[in-house]
Parts: sequence; C-alpha cells; structure tokens
Amino acid sequence: MGSKNKLRRFKENEEFENVIQPSREELTDESFKFKNQWSQDFFKNDQPIVLELGCGKGEYTVELARQNPEKNFIGIDIKGARFWRGAKTALEEGLENVAFVRTQIELIEHVFAAGEVSEIWITFPDPQIKYKRTKHRLTNTDFLQRYKNILKEDGVMHLKTDSEFMHGYTLGLLHGEGHEILYAHHDIYKNEYSPKEVTGIQTFYEKQYLEKGKPITYIRFKIK
Repeated sequence: MGSKNKLRRFKENEEFENVIQPSREELTDESFKFKNQWSQDFFKNDQPIVLELGCGKGEYTVELARQNPEKNFIGIDIKGARFWRGAKTALEEGLENVAFVRTQIELIEHVFAAGEVSEIWITFPDPQIKYKRTKHRLTNTDFLQRYKNILKEDGVMHLKTDSEFMHGYTLGLLHGEGHEILYAHHDIYKNEYSPKEVTGIQTFYEKQYLEKGKPITYIRFKIK
C-alpha cells in the first residue's frame, strides 16, 4: 500500500464514527471515556460485547456482526490503515453493532473494564514461533490473564489459526494451566461437527490457505 493511500485512510478513520483511536496516555492515565461505558455511551444498548484481537482488515469482525445482530463487535488492531476497510464497509451497510479501536493489545485492560466483555476472538495471529518471541504470542500466560480480567465470569475465548504450532502451543498451555477447553480440532473443514460460526466465515487469506490445502485449526475455551 502506498504512503498516499495510508495517509488517506488515516484521515478517513479520523472521520469515521465507528473508529476510536485513543492515545496511549489517555489509556494509561485511565481517562479513556468508553472504559466501562461501552454499552451505555457507545452502542447505547445492553447487548453482549465481543472482541476480535488483531483484526487486520476487519473482515471477521464485520461478518460476525452481520450474522449476530444481537451482539456488539469491536475489532482491535494497531494498524488503522488495515481496518479502514472493515470500518468503511460497516458504515456503508449501516451496521450499528460494529466498532474498531486502534491500540496495542497489551493495553486491552485500559480499554475495557473488568467483566465488560463476553467473548474474545483471536483469528490467524502471528504465531511468533521463535522462543525469544514467546512474550508476543497472543495466547501466552500473560495475555490470558489480561483477557480474564476483562471477560465476564463465563466469558469465552476463540482461537482460529492456520498455524499448527500456535494450535499445539495453546492447547498445551491450556491443559498445563488447567483452563477449560470447550472444543478443539486440528482441521475444522474436515470435521462435520465444527461450529458454523467458525466454518461459515472465511477471510481473504483463509481462502488462500484452503486453496493450498492448509488445515485450519480452532479452539474454544474458558480461562480459569
């Protein structure tokens, strides 16, 4: 993407009513206005809030919102030029149950209050395979604790990935730490019992993976 396109998208994001771009200072000094007020002040309803972390272009966030109008969806990513497409699509379609937040996932507890989130999706994250990158894996122990702090008591996590490494690493960690695994499969498109919300939505890159015969894995779990 050229620099002119990026600048144009950044400018449009500033004008999109479904895009929130808090500064780091705003978050860390706890002055972010929507924390603990998402339902009341932003969505103006009491529907469950669902996050997609590292949402990229926002394809999954938008499609989940289309299929589940009884829930509110928020895509989180630090790269605003990417989720510009999802935000624009949501506005064009009049989807009022979609928002995007430009921030680092490490700051998630400053964006949402304890018990404010019902579900969290992590779709096709960078597996960070090298050992020294363990701290950046979105399902490591530290991140799971952050998610637990904002999830409701019965909140659910979803991990969908093309990385066998990420799938295995996460399963091993969940078993080792005593978390509750609700569903897990190493090739969801070859399992007739796979949840429809997992097989019924495919991102651009996911379709490419499937064309190459790459298996897509999925885990649904609760953090204890």
